[in-house]
Amino acid sequence: MSTDSPAPLIRAVDLVKSYGRPPTEIRVLGGVSLAIRAGERVAILGKSGSGKSTLLNLIGGLDVPTAGSVEVAGRDLATMSPNERAHYRLGTVGMIFQAFHLVASRTALENVELPMYFAGRPGAERQRAARQALEGVGLADRLTHRPSELSGGERQRVAIARALVNRPAIILADEPTGNLDSVTGSEVVELLIKHVETTAATLLLVTHDEELAERVTHRILRMHDGKLRE
Repeated sequence: MSTDSPAPLIRAVDLVKSYGRPPTEIRVLGGVSLAIRAGERVAILGKSGSGKSTLLNLIGGLDVPTAGSVEVAGRDLATMSPNERAHYRLGTVGMIFQAFHLVASRTALENVELPMYFAGRPGAERQRAARQALEGVGLADRLTHRPSELSGGERQRVAIARALVNRPAIILADEPTGNLDSVTGSEVVELLIKHVETTAATLLLVTHDEELAERVTHRILRMHDGKLRE
C-alpha cells in the first residue's frame, strides 16, 4: 500500500509579482514557493508591504502572477479565463478583508445573498441560505440593517457570512480583525475557526498578531521583502 502523502491543495512555485516596467519596476513578490494541504490552517505574518496581501490575492484569483505559478487542486489559476477565475472565486474560495467591502445600499441579508446571486442560485434558496448564515454569526436581528447601521464587529460578521455562505473549500482572511477592538476581534476569529473546524475548510490567515496565529493555526509562515520563510 502506498504511503505517499496526498498532493497539496494549494501549491505556489517560484511566484513573482511585479508592477510597472524597468527601470521603475516594483517587485512585490520575489520567488515565493509554498504548499498547503487540504484542511490545514496556515498563518502568514509580516510587516506592511512585505507582500502578504499580494500573495493572498494571487491565491484568490484576483490577480495573476508575473512569473511562476499558483495551482489549486492541480490547476494553474493563470491558465483560467477571467470567467473561470470568477467561478473559482464564487465556488472554491471565500475571501474576508479588513475593510469589509460591503455594499452600502444593500441590507445585511442582501449583501450575503450577492455571491449566491452571481452563482445563479434561485431567489428563495438565496434568502434561506443568507438568513441561516447571518443567524450563524449571531446577526438574526440585523437582517434588514444596512452597513451604516451596524457596528464594525457586526459588519465584519456580515462579511464573514458572505464569504462562507457558498461553503468554500478555501478561506482567505486578510487581517480580518485589523479594524476591530480586541474583544470583538476575538469573537470574530472564534466564529471563523468554528466554521473551519466544522467544514474541514482550508484557512490561510494574514495577520500581524503572532499570538492569534499561534493560537488558531497549525503553522506560521513569515514574509519579508516579498520572500517567504517558515
